[in-house]
Amino acid sequence: MDRFDFLRTRLLPALLTAAGVTLLAAGLLTYTVPVAAEPAATPTPAPTAVAVATPSPLITLPPLRSATPAPPSPSPDPTRVATRVRIAALDIDLPIIKGPAGYPPCDVAMYLVDPAEPPRLGQPGQGRATYLFAHARKGMFEPLLRTKAAGLRGNLVEVWTSDNQLFLYEIVDVRRSQFDLDDALNATTEQMWLQTSEGPNSTYGKTQVIAMPLSSVSDVDPAEAHPKAKPRTC
Repeated sequence: MDRFDFLRTRLLPALLTAAGVTLLAAGLLTYTVPVAAEPAATPTPAPTAVAVATPSPLITLPPLRSATPAPPSPSPDPTRVATRVRIAALDIDLPIIKGPAGYPPCDVAMYLVDPAEPPRLGQPGQGRATYLFAHARKGMFEPLLRTKAAGLRGNLVEVWTSDNQLFLYEIVDVRRSQFDLDDALNATTEQMWLQTSEGPNSTYGKTQVIAMPLSSVSDVDPAEAHPKAKPRTC
């Protein structure tokens, strides 16, 4: 075999084969490197998923009827007294008078005056418990006695005052057969207590319904806050 045949049949094919392998290897590296680093294979979180522009979305405000104790009025009127109470869901709507020293009259609700100094009971907006009571009779506080506790809780209690203000409360607790009002006397937050009798004399316990404030005070028409009270001996 002469030199020309050797170059044509042996050396040239060998060189072409080596060059093809080199080019193929280079092409595979160029293709496979970006595939391994493809962004779609390892997604990154969107910016909004980790960033919070303001703190407001993290704040959960209580709903209006949450029964969270509200602070007393900024400047409560020292002469303010409750003048009217309504629980519309129970058909209760009564004028309020000061509780007498003797037997309570009918057709009105009464607020209890604490003789202690300083008084432990208060009036709406004074940051203490207000204690209202009335007979368990038709048109008075009878529904508090006859309605099951589950039917009382959550009901709205509206209380008007002598300075033409309206306070809103929500019933949160019902206590049967009670013989004292210690918890009301010791209250250090705004509360509304409603009491009615379970029997004809003091040997019977009392039903106590406790309501907590819902919202700040609002102005009302004087005629709405001052119904005509007509207490009746009963």
